Amino acid sequence: MKAITINNKTYNNPLLVFAMKEEAQNLFEGFSLLFTGLGKVNASYALTKNISSNFPDIIINLGTAGSTQFLKGEVICCTQFVQRDMDVEALGFPKFKTPFAEEEAVLSYGITPNDMKKGICGTGDSFETEHNNPEYNVVDMEAYALALIAKRENIPFLCLKYISDGADKDAVDDWSISVTKAAQTLKSALGIV
Repeated sequence: MKAITINNKTYNNPLLVFAMKEEAQNLFEGFSLLFTGLGKVNASYALTKNISSNFPDIIINLGTAGSTQFLKGEVICCTQFVQRDMDVEALGFPKFKTPFAEEEAVLSYGITPNDMKKGICGTGDSFETEHNNPEYNVVDMEAYALALIAKRENIPFLCLKYISDGADKDAVDDWSISVTKAAQTLKSALGIV
């Protein structure tokens, strides 16, 4: 199994987590890979099952995401996360806050490789095509769940998202084209040759 070095620290048992095989494009051979399936429930189940037997020393979430702030083709490091579909404001809870959970509405967790742009990831179980929420600037379907599990298990976490679409009316077509470019760009961002 290959090791990986981030910010001068070497991790000997990294787990690279993608939602779908298409996001990896067979470019990460030699690494421990996990394909969770789409959405927070699938991501939570797959990661929890994996770490109970694999014991990774870092979890690296790689994949595609939408954004109205960052440019298509950029790689953004997310260290803050919200559940964009968690809304219990009617019962007096802050927007994005899971009632009675320890975590704040905005989950802060993760490391940032040197000189990377940082984003706030809004995770939800829908493909967003009309993004208009200023509280997050990257949109995906799994990262919050992965970050939460990594934090609760005290495992270092890195989340890199390739901006594949503008989270707008063209998102579906843009994502379909960009997903094939994502793997090589993410591999380069990690410094893997």
